Amino acid sequence: MAPHEVVTRALAREMNDLCASLRRVLGLLVDRRGDVTHVILGDSLRLYLPDIGRLRAGEQRLRGLRLIVSHPGGAYRGRKTYGLESDLITDLEKLQLDGVLQLEAKRDGAPGRLAFGHVMPAQKGRTGARVHEDFYPNFEALDLDFLFFVEDLEDQLQKAFQRVREAEKLKSDRGIAVLVGVYTTAKSVWEASLSELEELCETANVSVADVIVQRRRKIDPRSIVGKGKLEEICLQALHLGAEILIFDRDLSPSQLNAITDMTDLKVLDRTMLILDIFARRATSQAGKLQVELAQLKYALPRLAKKQEGLSRLAGGIGGQGPGETKLEVDRRRARDRLARLEKDIDKLSKQRNLRRSQRGKRNVPVISIVGYTNAGKSTLLNQLTQSKVYAKDELFATLDPTSRRLRFPREREVVITDTVGFIRDLPDSLVNAFRATLEELDDSDLLLHVIDAADPLLERQMQSVEKVLRDLKLDEKPRLLVFNKCDQVHPLDAERLGEGENAVAISALNKEGFKELLKKAALYIWPVNSGSASPSDSSQGWSPELN
Repeated sequence: MAPHEVVTRALAREMNDLCASLRRVLGLLVDRRGDVTHVILGDSLRLYLPDIGRLRAGEQRLRGLRLIVSHPGGAYRGRKTYGLESDLITDLEKLQLDGVLQLEAKRDGAPGRLAFGHVMPAQKGRTGARVHEDFYPNFEALDLDFLFFVEDLEDQLQKAFQRVREAEKLKSDRGIAVLVGVYTTAKSVWEASLSELEELCETANVSVADVIVQRRRKIDPRSIVGKGKLEEICLQALHLGAEILIFDRDLSPSQLNAITDMTDLKVLDRTMLILDIFARRATSQAGKLQVELAQLKYALPRLAKKQEGLSRLAGGIGGQGPGETKLEVDRRRARDRLARLEKDIDKLSKQRNLRRSQRGKRNVPVISIVGYTNAGKSTLLNQLTQSKVYAKDELFATLDPTSRRLRFPREREVVITDTVGFIRDLPDSLVNAFRATLEELDDSDLLLHVIDAADPLLERQMQSVEKVLRDLKLDEKPRLLVFNKCDQVHPLDAERLGEGENAVAISALNKEGFKELLKKAALYIWPVNSGSASPSDSSQGWSPELN
């Protein structure tokens, strides 16, 4: 055929004759010169394409081959409209074909209807319709300069791909991800969870190319989203140039292995992303040890048995038996490292206990700041003590506990400590790994539970923090609710939040509400009837001082 022809009438007629007589699907692969490279005979319903290699196909280029298929007319059982078969659409997308032309072969071999499909440039937020179909009632209606069409299409694909890549490269140096949320809960719940996952990606410096949400009555036990949807998601990631899939839930080892087997993309879940942030943020020896411990505990059951990594390290000629696989060696080394980390962290825990006991002998009260991540805990510590602890509007800005002295009136002093922020559905492995850090809370005389008053989901965040405190058996500790960022809410709402003996409304950034905060904190630590300074005593002022 000439390069500009999709198919000639003579060739279409011959294909339809053969298809009608054989009652089987017949296909041709044709290159851009118009030469037939493959003739494929299928069964009565579908075509099975041969392995055609990668040729020139890539993320931004097409294969250089088009597929022409003659389908028996009776194959369209009860369909209202004529269109491409689903398996042909899948082949078109996966193989990046130049196009697919489907011919309807009537029983007498006469040409019937036609359908032509091609891929479209990827667009953010769209996973389903990446194939465009055109319908033609007869052969005469097919009027297409194929060579001009496919060159123009490939130019559009390249431009769209480059736009996505250039935009994302400006945002991130740690990869481009597609976020996948699969939920059985109400929209208000999963929207907050997904928004938080995007914040985690921003904190990890991972750029988000697309967010895909699936609502299900029941989670697929093997692949979370189902095999068909997973293929769609992987294709979307390919078109957008993403290298990472991040699921907004924890994946079991079997689910992680199953999904990894279906795609070459890097697969992460929510906990893996949090662990990555922790690993980048930890600065002290204790923090680094605790992060590594959490990573190993989480990764050990997920060491998958991949065929390419199972070369025998011993055995064979001159050996006695099969020897250890690489997987077994990895697991043994991981367990040895876990045991070593546990010992090191126990030593650190004993050192912390010694320091706390010495501090206790001096009868210095301890106030610990707890709360949801990014609620403003480090900012509060800095403003109260005139310190310069790292504080930023991002999740998990603080991993290592920081303690400062805070002077109250009448020469009273306390030690105030900032701790790692909590988050909803915080895995037990993370809580356990950070036990050496969270042990600081055991000796606290008062917990300042800092809450982001401007967050619409503050009640749910409060519940998440309370759950972690219960798990740590700290729910009996005295607590003062500190509603921060009240400069971002209506004054009446701020006043309502600060009502009650165990609550106060402040703005840590603007140093508003500190007087009331310190008064109420003093009442918890030094009750009035114990002979301590009265909260109404303003002779020395209530401004904190750095010691």
